[in-house]
Amino acid sequence: MAVIAAVLAGVVLGFAAPGVARELKPLGTGFVDLIKMMISPVIFCTIVLGIGSVRKAAKVGAVGGLALGYFLVMSTVALAIGLVVGNVLDPGSGLRLTEEARGAGAAQAGGAGEGTVDFLLDVIPTTLVSAFTEGEVLQTLLVALLVGFALQAMGRSGEPVLRGIGHIQRLVFRVLAMIMWVAPAGAFGAIAAVVGETGVDALTSLAVIMIGFYVTCLLFVLVVLGALLKLVAGVNILTLLRYLGREFLLILSTSSSESALPRLIAKMGHLGVSRPVVGITVPTGYSFNLDGTAIYLTMASLFVAEAMGDPLSVGQQISLLVFMVIASKGAAGVTGAGLATLAGGLQSHRPELVDGVGLIVGIDRFMSEARALTNFAGNAVATVLVGTWTREIDKERVGEVLAGRLPFDERTLLDDAHSHDTGPGAPDRAAGDETARDPAPTGPAT
Repeated sequence: MAVIAAVLAGVVLGFAAPGVARELKPLGTGFVDLIKMMISPVIFCTIVLGIGSVRKAAKVGAVGGLALGYFLVMSTVALAIGLVVGNVLDPGSGLRLTEEARGAGAAQAGGAGEGTVDFLLDVIPTTLVSAFTEGEVLQTLLVALLVGFALQAMGRSGEPVLRGIGHIQRLVFRVLAMIMWVAPAGAFGAIAAVVGETGVDALTSLAVIMIGFYVTCLLFVLVVLGALLKLVAGVNILTLLRYLGREFLLILSTSSSESALPRLIAKMGHLGVSRPVVGITVPTGYSFNLDGTAIYLTMASLFVAEAMGDPLSVGQQISLLVFMVIASKGAAGVTGAGLATLAGGLQSHRPELVDGVGLIVGIDRFMSEARALTNFAGNAVATVLVGTWTREIDKERVGEVLAGRLPFDERTLLDDAHSHDTGPGAPDRAAGDETARDPAPTGPAT
């Protein structure tokens, strides 16, 4: 409720005093930075505990292979949907490109994405700990996988380390819960700055592409993802979205799906999906399963081409789609990444259209909201689907949680999150709590 009130107050201030509102931008930036500070330790602890407590490495490989295969298929579907809707709407006609917009497009192209080889090499951190200091999700994922497999190979001698990491995980989630108390201030500053900078006039001529994009994302989530979730897991998409309501509100106010990544990990564990599936699917999905960004890339490309008076042919559209399938994998789930990836795609295929990217810079923040919300929903659905395919999900618990009979603990984000895990040496139990593992603790401890 505090976040909702803060968002409304931010909108009012943005219209009433744009100058003051723009000065509040650091509030939103600071809050997102606080959340991002916690992402690496959350991912590391979750994956290490998940893999370290699994006895067979093949299970982890099966989860990762299924997740990557699903991500590739769904990203391609999302890109194709963006192309179809973009051709139907035919947005962009009648707009004029100003010199200021031309300069903005060129600037985005200058900071556009890297090649595939560079992207793969960047997954390897400089040192074992630099992934944590640089905040790179994929680098953290690689280090966590290596440590998890190493602890798995150590067997019983690695259990003390697992218990220690379990305690660190509790500490990390406790810090995250403390950070969430300043969410209203962050939401207020972020929304006020956006409204103050953009206003209403700049949006009227761009309403078609914005509304079309929002409707497309909504239909993709409710129809495509909803049907898949119902057929495979028997879960209603609306009940899952309601369960993640707080996270969607957080994303809406910060325009970044990364701000809800730690909470998604905690909530998927609480829902009943096993640790290995959550630990691998969620962080990987944040780099490889960006459904909203995929829809945006193709729709925005068609928009820019139409606005520049140089529409893309069918062959060029298919070629661009293939390129975007790869390019979208390197786009992080943060504000502005989609714009840079779009500029990079146009730069490689139709350099003369890059200047047109400046036409949508003014509304990119608003489109970023839909991108982030769709990306988040896609990763939540993916986690449930992969858990179902690998039989690593407690379906009875899913029903209880979504029905509201097992509420999520907002105070710690963790205490109840993995109580359904009963694997050997489960490291989230308190040290010395032998009664949790021994139903009849008689006689001296072993």
